[in-house]
Amino acid sequence: MRYFVTGIDTEIGKTIVSAILVEALSANYWKPIQSGELDHSDSQKINELTSKRIIIYPESYRLTHPLSPHLSAKKDGIEIQLMNLIPPTSTKLIIEGAGGAMVPINENGNYVTDIIPYCNAEILLVIKHYLGSINHTLLTINYLKSKSFNIKGIIVNGAEDKESEAIITKNTGVPILFNIPIAENLDQKFIKEQAKIIRKSGILDLEESYTFQPNKKSS
Repeated sequence: MRYFVTGIDTEIGKTIVSAILVEALSANYWKPIQSGELDHSDSQKINELTSKRIIIYPESYRLTHPLSPHLSAKKDGIEIQLMNLIPPTSTKLIIEGAGGAMVPINENGNYVTDIIPYCNAEILLVIKHYLGSINHTLLTINYLKSKSFNIKGIIVNGAEDKESEAIITKNTGVPILFNIPIAENLDQKFIKEQAKIIRKSGILDLEESYTFQPNKKSS
């Protein structure tokens, strides 16, 4: 069983959510594509923020430019290929995407979401409330549904907005699973506190049986 963490935009809080999930579920972590920030990658942030002894698997692609993966790879003189984005393990795994759900990863029409069929994972969609976020959320969910992906639910990173959340759930049928508050200090203590809430809820469980067979035509 695996969860694929993606978002409606870049810098939306995927790594924070991934760290909390890793801590809550005692899962390992893998970020298939790191684009830029190689000196302080998301994998390194996960290592710093989590207290449990986990395996952080190396990225399949480490791109040197803080750009969309397709462009960063082009500047690095390589092409990202889906066949190289198969999960490195069959163990419990949190997989973090790069940027938003429809960020292009190459010039062949492949997006971040095209990695999902190779992962056999349920999607956790990270959102944050801002002007235009309802539109971004609805468009993202409609796209994911059009590809027959299984969306486990939405995780809100930051302040609650009950009106926005109500209209999102009403129009999509996708539940809001958790609200992650703004951290005064983003450290292991905060991650452990939020992980405890998720663990106690029992909503997410990497031990449960999961036989989702995504539509490979999306790739």
